[in-house]
Amino acid sequence: MPSFAYAAREAATGREIRSSIDAATEQAAIAALLNRNLLVVSIQEKIGKKGKNFGGKVGLQDMVVFTRQLATMIDAGLAMVQCLQALAEQTPNRVMREVIKDVCTRVEGGDSFSDALKKHPKSFDRLYTCMVAAGERGGLLAEILARLATYLENTARLRKKVKSAMMYPTAVTVIAIGITVFLLVKVVPVFGEIYSGFGAKLPGPTQWLINISEVLRNNLLYIIPLIGAMIYGWFAYIKTKGGREFWDRTRIRLPIFGQIAHKICLARFTRTLASLVRSGVPILEVLSIVGQTCGNVIMEKAIRVSATDIEKGDSIASALSKHPIFPSMIIRMVTAGEQTGKIDAMLERIADFLDEEIETTLSGLTSLIEPILIVFLGVTVGGIAICMFLPIFKMTEIINGAK
Repeated sequence: MPSFAYAAREAATGREIRSSIDAATEQAAIAALLNRNLLVVSIQEKIGKKGKNFGGKVGLQDMVVFTRQLATMIDAGLAMVQCLQALAEQTPNRVMREVIKDVCTRVEGGDSFSDALKKHPKSFDRLYTCMVAAGERGGLLAEILARLATYLENTARLRKKVKSAMMYPTAVTVIAIGITVFLLVKVVPVFGEIYSGFGAKLPGPTQWLINISEVLRNNLLYIIPLIGAMIYGWFAYIKTKGGREFWDRTRIRLPIFGQIAHKICLARFTRTLASLVRSGVPILEVLSIVGQTCGNVIMEKAIRVSATDIEKGDSIASALSKHPIFPSMIIRMVTAGEQTGKIDAMLERIADFLDEEIETTLSGLTSLIEPILIVFLGVTVGGIAICMFLPIFKMTEIINGAK
C-alpha cells in the first residue's frame, strides 16, 4: 500500500506534526488524518529508493503479454480490478507482479487506470499512459489496449531483428580479436626465440610482428585498463547532451548502418504517431510524446520545431518538410493522408513499409557480412602465420647472412 509523508497541525493545540501514513490514495490519507483532528498542511506520496513497486523496470515482452491479455479480458466484459488481480497472479515476472498489484490497489482506491499507471514511469512510459487515458475518455479502452499491444509487438519484433542481425558479426569480431591477441601473446614469442638464435636479420613483416608482440606482452596490464577506460569514456560522453547529439547526427550518416539507424527512427516515429493520432490524443501532445520516443536527438529537435509551426497553423506535412531528416516520401504520404483525412492509416502504411525495408536491408547485410568476416578472419590469422613462417621460406638466405 502507498505511504504518504505529511505535515499537519493539531486542531486543538496547533502543534505541527510531521510523520507518514499508509493509505490507498491521497484522498484516503487526508480523510484518515482529519478523523484524527489533524489539519493537513502538506502531503506527498513517498517513493521508495529501490522499491519494486515504484519505478521497477519491466521487459518489453512482459509488457506485450500484459497489454494483450488485459485488452482481451476487458473486451470480454470483466471489471478492471478483477482483470488486474488475475494478471498479477499469473505473471511469472516478480517486478511486473508487484507493479500490477500496486496499480490494482490504486484503482480499488478510486484512481483511474491511467493515473495509477503514471505512478510507475519506468514501467509505463508517457506513450502508454496517454493512450490509456485517451481510451478511458472515449470509452474504447479495450480497443486502445489492443492497438497498444500491436504497437509493442511490432517494436519488439523490430528490436529482435536488429539484435539477431548484429549478433553474428559481433561474435565473429570478438573471436577474431581473441585469436589475434592469443597468437601475439603466446605463439609469436616462441617463434621469436627460435629465430633470435640465428643471429641474422629477419624479414621485415616477421620482425614487425615480433616487435608488436613484445610491446603487447610488456604492456598488457596497461593496455587492457586503457581500452576499458576508453570504452567507458565513450559511453559516458554519448550520455551527455553534446555527446548524444554528436553520436545521433553521426550514426545516421554512416554507410549502410546509418541507413538502417535512420529508418528505425523513422519507423518508430511514424508508428507512434499513427497510434496516438488514432487513439484521439491531441496533436501537440502527440508530437511531444513522439519526440521523446523516436530515439534520435536530431529528429527530436526537428519534431519540437515542427510542433511549434503546427501550433501556428501549418499542416503536419508542411512543418515536417522543413527538416531534411524526414525523407520526401514520408512528406508526400503524410500530405496525402491529410488531404484524405486518413493520416493515421497512411502513417501505419509508412511504418510497415519502413519495417519491410529494414528487414530486407538487414537480411542483405547479414549475407554480405558473413563472407567479409570470414575473409577478415582468414587474412588476420593467415597473415600472422605467413609472417611467422616467412623466415623458414628464406632459411638459406638467413643462414648465409649469419655466416
